[in-house]
Amino acid sequence: MKNKWRILKILVTVVILGFLLSFSLKRFSQKPLDNILVNLKQSPVYFIDEKDVREIVRKNNPTKKIGDINIPDLEKKLNALPAVDSANVYLNLNGILNLDIKQKVPVFRLTKNGKDFYVNEKGEEFPTSKNYSYPCMLVTGNVPPSDYRDLAELINKIDKDDFCKKYFVGISKHNGSYSLLTSEGNFKVEIGDLDNIDFKVKGFKTFVEKYLVYQNPEKYSKISVKYDNQIVTTLNPHYTGNDSILTSGQKQIAKTPVVAKQKALANAQKVMETPKKKLEKKKEEKKKEPAKKEKK
Repeated sequence: MKNKWRILKILVTVVILGFLLSFSLKRFSQKPLDNILVNLKQSPVYFIDEKDVREIVRKNNPTKKIGDINIPDLEKKLNALPAVDSANVYLNLNGILNLDIKQKVPVFRLTKNGKDFYVNEKGEEFPTSKNYSYPCMLVTGNVPPSDYRDLAELINKIDKDDFCKKYFVGISKHNGSYSLLTSEGNFKVEIGDLDNIDFKVKGFKTFVEKYLVYQNPEKYSKISVKYDNQIVTTLNPHYTGNDSILTSGQKQIAKTPVVAKQKALANAQKVMETPKKKLEKKKEEKKKEPAKKEKK
């Protein structure tokens, strides 16, 4: 009998607790949603405004009641925003709706096919904002998405190196070859593909420390380090100090075609002479044949 009374007491207690819980939940769900806490994760970017987030919450819950909030749907809409990296939505027991939002941080800004957009370290594209512009390196040219991560890794290395950060201010791609744009002298450093970047940058450092330091950077328009174990420089035609070098080089180039033409004409004459000589020999042999027959 004692066991039956215990079981009965437990059942009655559970029913009462369930009734109270359901009553409190109904009452809690009918409360107005007054407290919304937007946490933007202390991000260095400001692509998303808190007002915009609150507007999304308002549209998702037009009745402004806690019980009518669709948390999974709201979280999905926030994650669908182009500049959002991740969003987490949850409701506290005290009725506060928490929205933890992490924004995407650009590594570089890409100008491609007449359009501008940002790319983060994961290689994800997202559009620029009218209200906010993040200071990052500018990349131009027809860059394929498969190179985004390698470019982001290269730019992160440049930002961490004092020498590279001083020299390199942008990246361009032309005819399938990448070039680093410099702040001094307005020359570009051609690196070719994105392989062996550390070795190529080290070669440029050596060139600067042992040679370029003692010259005017305006002297060159391009310094190529894309070839293995060698550096190829291109002179700037607009630099006055290069006039004598460029004119002497042009004279040598101008002489080269004349010599080539002379050799080609001489070879052509030799080729033409050989068939003529063969024809003359055949004519002479034909003249001699009748004379031989008469003698016989």
